[in-house]
Formats: sequence, C-alpha cells, structure tokens
Amino acid sequence: MVSVPRMIKKSDFPSKICASCGRPFSWRKKWARDWDKVKFCSDRCRSAKNVNF
Repeated sequence: MVSVPRMIKKSDFPSKICASCGRPFSWRKKWARDWDKVKFCSDRCRSAKNVNF
C-alpha cells in the first residue's frame, strides 16, 4: 500500500504580527530560512518601518 502525502492547510502554517502595520501574516516558503528574522509582512511595511498607517 502506497501512502499519499497529505496537503498542508494554510491555517497550519505559523503566523506573526507585522511590526509596522500590526496585521497578522503567515509563513511563506521564501521566508523558510529566515522566519525568525522576518518582522514585516511586505516591502511596503519594511520601507515604512515604524510608521502607523
């Protein structure tokens, strides 16, 4: 019998709160190596840094 790999639901991925806008954002594959260092949800928030929208 061959086991079928299960799909991972997006809700199962870890999430964080953006340091700039305060919105929650979830893990992305491109952040896999640096997930502990990721603070911002987007390039816009990263460039705005501590400015509240």
